[in-house]
Amino acid sequence: MLIVTTLLLLKCALHWLLFKSFFLKATVLKKFKVKAVLIDLDGTLIHTAPEIARAINSMLASLNKPAIDEKQIAAYIGEGAQVLIRRCLTGKFNVEPDAAEFAKAQKSFFEYYAQNVTESKPYPQVLESLLALKSAGFRLACVTNKPGKFTLPLLEASNLLQYFECVVSGDTLARKKPEPDQIFYICEKLGLTVDEVVLIGDSKTDVAAARNAGCYIFTVPYGYNQGLEIALNDVDAKISHIREALDLLH
Repeated sequence: MLIVTTLLLLKCALHWLLFKSFFLKATVLKKFKVKAVLIDLDGTLIHTAPEIARAINSMLASLNKPAIDEKQIAAYIGEGAQVLIRRCLTGKFNVEPDAAEFAKAQKSFFEYYAQNVTESKPYPQVLESLLALKSAGFRLACVTNKPGKFTLPLLEASNLLQYFECVVSGDTLARKKPEPDQIFYICEKLGLTVDEVVLIGDSKTDVAAARNAGCYIFTVPYGYNQGLEIALNDVDAKISHIREALDLLH
């Protein structure tokens, strides 16, 4: 009896392992048919938090306010410069600062950030990943909530600008991520439909923009998402690095 029971258990275990192997293989082999890859800037292509934090703390010092830890400032990144400044002034995510103080702070931040914006560096293997995607025939676009006067100098200084057919900044249009307008704009410029593009980002803002637009969304685990992990069922794929997108696209 013991032998029969053991054999049945082994048989069940074998069936489970075969099913698990098939399931994992099917997951790995899932492909997304797209013609263009849209990529977020801050926290996805380039590690910008150190330079942003320095500019923010210089801004706060000019207003006689205490400095903020870089990790906290990184948690505030992702929804554009104005939102970042508001959060750093109030220490809250959804509180409006005094209008006069905000105006002074924004002017100060822009002045300080202009001095160091080009010092930020791409994450490891980003250049090689963009080259690989481009060589595989995918058209590339950069979509960011960063103001244009900072976006283009940063991409150029990082030697990334050459890979992008289209760059859309936070002030290119009236609305930015999480609204879908920037994605629609890129699709129009490239002559593509939303189901022919995938967005790669690092935050819930990117996920919301992609879902609002109706395009695919991949996320990377590093970057700035207010210290929160993005749930697997909220995205089409979670990749450890931009280059991994190649394994999921055709």
